Amino acid sequence: MQHNSRTPAEIGYLPDETPSIGKLLVFAFQQVLVMFPATVTVALLTGFHVSTTIFASGLATLCFLLITRGKIPLYYGSSFSYIAAIVGITGASQFGVTVADNLISQAQFGIICSGLVSIVAGIIVSFFGIESIEKVLPPTITGSIALVIGISLAGTAMTSVAGYSSSQIGVVADAVYTRGALDAASSNMWIAALVTLLATIVFSVYLKGVWSQLPILLGILTGYAVSIPLGLIDFTGLFSGSLIAVPHFTLPKVSGAAALAIMPIAIATIPESTAHLFQLDIYVNDLARRKGKGKYNIADKLGLNLIGDGVGDIVSSLFGGPAGTNYGENISTMAITRNFSCAMLAVAAVIAMILSFFTPLSNLINTVPSAVINGACIFLFGVIAAQGIAIMINKKVDMFDARNLAVISTILIIGLGGSFGFPGGMIPIFGGKMPAIASAAIFGIALNLLLSARKKGVPAE
Repeated sequence: MQHNSRTPAEIGYLPDETPSIGKLLVFAFQQVLVMFPATVTVALLTGFHVSTTIFASGLATLCFLLITRGKIPLYYGSSFSYIAAIVGITGASQFGVTVADNLISQAQFGIICSGLVSIVAGIIVSFFGIESIEKVLPPTITGSIALVIGISLAGTAMTSVAGYSSSQIGVVADAVYTRGALDAASSNMWIAALVTLLATIVFSVYLKGVWSQLPILLGILTGYAVSIPLGLIDFTGLFSGSLIAVPHFTLPKVSGAAALAIMPIAIATIPESTAHLFQLDIYVNDLARRKGKGKYNIADKLGLNLIGDGVGDIVSSLFGGPAGTNYGENISTMAITRNFSCAMLAVAAVIAMILSFFTPLSNLINTVPSAVINGACIFLFGVIAAQGIAIMINKKVDMFDARNLAVISTILIIGLGGSFGFPGGMIPIFGGKMPAIASAAIFGIALNLLLSARKKGVPAE
């Protein structure tokens, strides 16, 4: 009886475990679906080529898994943190319109420079140990940043469900509808989103066995099926274009302006990447404990993770892809499904690369309504935020300590206030503009170091 009572909790795959071929392909496809919307959206906002971005995402993930020797199960996707800096170079002004190759090439150089920053940070951490980075990035910062990232994405999920683009809040994306038809379409979007959300939650809570590892995919499929009679899916462009199309690759071009604009963003994404790694460490070791396995020292591999992130940026940019990071959406999916297999992520990366060449498959995924994807993202983004809380609980952060409260509160207000209070999440300051999450991270790090320095030499009470 004791063995049977533990069986449900033991379902899942650790980083060094591999599902059977059939399960492997299904689990991998679920990961592709989760990363697809955000990765494609970054390309559409920055003027990069969509197929190239998808290809670069898959290739960068494979390189990350290779660099980390298959010990850190993370998927590399395009990062929203770099959008403003890249747009400053590409000048992209219209959603979905690609810019000239020359402009993309300049941005590529800046992205390569940002990758070098991550690699240098990773080498420093590897040389001096994780204790050194924890002085700069304690759980008060990494947990708060994860919380900000998850909640700041709430606006994107909700407005996209309603049929608004993130760059045109208050302007309906499809202006060809009459007012009555538009209201009906918006209502149908909410129906599809709510069905997707509730189906995903029900599947994640109540399904058992192997089905319990597919709630995101099953939720999206349910929402997709509901969207067909609601008229939210257009199949006319499914077979448009050639069957096979090689992604449009571009080469980097040296640009000092691009380096200055894009390279500093890497400093702000390090707390995000660190938070993701600590989240992963918590969930992987919880599964390992349930399965009676030894500890997986994932958090101790922060230096290797940052080096892998930097290599991912460089590999992506060499082919014409945007800057990226390890994806919180995919981590949430792994946490919900208890599937952390590195082999599964490698297969997902290969599928993404194949999709970038095979036009009909790419077109099919593009038929998934935004309402369906973002219905699932309401759950996924919330999980990202919840994981930030989990980091602080797991690390036993003292919420009554004045220093901790100062760091946490300012990160939350700067990050969330900046994200929701200013267009594009760009805070106007000192004659320029700074990304809200980057500003929150930098301010939090500086404040923590300042308060820590002042506290040195004070005897413990």
